[in-house]
Amino acid sequence: MTGLKWSYFHRGGTERLLGKTIPDMLAEVVCRHPDNDAIVSRHQNRRMSYTELAEAIDQLAKGLLGLGFGRGDRVGVWSTNNIEWVLLQMATARIGVVLININPAYQKKELSFALERSEVQGLFIIPSFRTSNYVTMLTELIPQLKNTQWSSMETEKFPFLRMIVLFDPAAPKQTTKPLPGFTTWEEVLSCGDGIHTKDLNEVTAALDRDDPINIEYTSGTTGFPKAVILSHHNILNNAWFGAKAMNFTERDRLCVPVPFYHCFGMVLSNLLCLSAGACIVLPDEHFDPLATLQAIEEEHCTAVHGVPTMFIAELEHPRFADFDLTSLRTGIMAGATCPPVLMKRVIEDMNCKDILIGYGETEASPLTHLTDSNDSLEIRTETVGRNLPHQEVKVVDTATGRTMRVGESGEICFRGYHVMRGYYGDPEATREAIDTNGWLHSGDLGVMDGEGCVRITGRLKEMIVRSGENIYPREIEDFLFTHPKVAEVAVFGLPDDYYGEVVMAWLKLHSGKSATAEEIQDYCRGEIAHFKIPKYVWFVDEFPMTVTGKLQKFRMQEMALEKMGRTSP
Repeated sequence: MTGLKWSYFHRGGTERLLGKTIPDMLAEVVCRHPDNDAIVSRHQNRRMSYTELAEAIDQLAKGLLGLGFGRGDRVGVWSTNNIEWVLLQMATARIGVVLININPAYQKKELSFALERSEVQGLFIIPSFRTSNYVTMLTELIPQLKNTQWSSMETEKFPFLRMIVLFDPAAPKQTTKPLPGFTTWEEVLSCGDGIHTKDLNEVTAALDRDDPINIEYTSGTTGFPKAVILSHHNILNNAWFGAKAMNFTERDRLCVPVPFYHCFGMVLSNLLCLSAGACIVLPDEHFDPLATLQAIEEEHCTAVHGVPTMFIAELEHPRFADFDLTSLRTGIMAGATCPPVLMKRVIEDMNCKDILIGYGETEASPLTHLTDSNDSLEIRTETVGRNLPHQEVKVVDTATGRTMRVGESGEICFRGYHVMRGYYGDPEATREAIDTNGWLHSGDLGVMDGEGCVRITGRLKEMIVRSGENIYPREIEDFLFTHPKVAEVAVFGLPDDYYGEVVMAWLKLHSGKSATAEEIQDYCRGEIAHFKIPKYVWFVDEFPMTVTGKLQKFRMQEMALEKMGRTSP
């Protein structure tokens, strides 16, 4: 379809949507590729074939059934990346339990919110992550854990919670527990001893593709996050068509430095690989650029995923030139806007000739757009490509909802199989996000061209309005990225008594480089409109980010205002 007049694009597909559940799909893949590597966890020094993975999934699924969990129940996982996370993901899907992803960086207040909002019934946790001691935090939230056996635990604050499982990825056969209120992974497995495979298969056969299977929290960069409900049909098809776009087969090996708790890790990495018979390679429990480079070389990875900040960290690593990355072919860069300069470096310096730019959001399972390896370099570096098969997308006026003409900026909206079931326990927020015609409003601003390709121009809430002029941070960020000394950049607005808002830029320079604010502003003059030139330029060593690598611009604004001695807006 070419020559669009209006900013609306519907993409069909030569392949039909999958009418299967996740365990149905995995069973087929295991039959076709029983001896293929399914997962390699380098930090755990463990490997599993597809046959071994399927056996471990069934053992855990039987344990959950033995404990009384079943279709529609809710089990949370509060952990970094490891094999046990993947086993939980697939075992819960095997019996229809809804897996609730909890951010490893959450502190007590955020954890409490997640447990209450999703009415979590069972919780799997690791002992700690960085400076966060999970056992201590949970004990402070639930003092009964100190002296009450887990089998009889009740808590007024979390009335649905009946079991907390502690597992240590470094010691998978762990049998000891710190306090009476916890149980262990081994105890869960033992509860499945009386469950026959026939019984397990009957439970799986009764599942429906439209059953809710996952609750994921939005990143929560402003206010409390929302609990997004996703189904088998949502995420399996999203993973499947993502794999097709990457030309993924059972011969591929994907390096996965992105966190599992996020859709990028759970759907576009784990489920994408498992739907194609490919191998999941875990460099470490959380992102480390050196571990990622080592994993790519030593495991002969053909693909690597990441957000732009991850690719920057890999390219900027002092030992980058030491590694042979010639096995790489493709991957997805998503989760944040990607400057064209960075895209070109990944293609040329990392040998990712077919690297794709992805775009979407958790509420859309998450992938809505991908570039194509056959697209021109301009399309691959300046747009997020076209929407995936069996999806609709349109760009609308933010005030009236009218569909915009091609080339006009507006809010991007989606409709199709990938749109979430809603926000758990929040029908009002669901109605605000999905209109009466089934369109999911993204909150992102973009422009569609005559071929259906979309260019992201900014976030609706991030748009800077300076004396009546609409300024999109993405445009300024892309320009500042062309400065030879600039490694990373974030642009946002600061309140101003005269102009309403003015532009601020935070810059991280390449190692060994120095610059002044005047130098950066001079670089802008004559290249971008005067009102887009940052009034404030700060040089920083790091940016506040979420665990997924997304820049927290609201926090940067708060920090800037605090330092200036001003009140937050």
